[in-house]
Amino acid sequence: MIVYDLACRPGGHVFEGWFGSSEDYDGQRARGLLSCPICGADAVDKAAMAPRISGTDTTPVIRPDAAKAMLAGLARAQAEALKRSDDVGDRFASEARAIHDGDRPDRPIHGRATLAEAQSLVADGIPVMPLPLPVRSPKTEN
Repeated sequence: MIVYDLACRPGGHVFEGWFGSSEDYDGQRARGLLSCPICGADAVDKAAMAPRISGTDTTPVIRPDAAKAMLAGLARAQAEALKRSDDVGDRFASEARAIHDGDRPDRPIHGRATLAEAQSLVADGIPVMPLPLPVRSPKTEN
């Protein structure tokens, strides 16, 4: 697996994309399978990424107030993306595959999948990504 920071050109939204290999990323991009999870734009490119240098003993740090603001912004973006998508629950893997294969209408979806299911989708060129923050399901709330 390889993780890239991606950005949509129209909105400048930055998000992570997980791929089986760099060739998987190239193939999905060439086939127009990548889209922004925040605004849905399909003009997506690799974003600039901070290089990691092994052998250093420094740790990236952030001030607590900046971290809180960053997480609040991330939570708002994720909540907006969830509002604009259908919750398919545990059927996520089968529904994503059916949409990819043209057996179901193309639409944004979210739900739950096992690691093995997610890896299988990525290996088959079906774009998926984990949500950055936990989601409370209305079915499990008291």
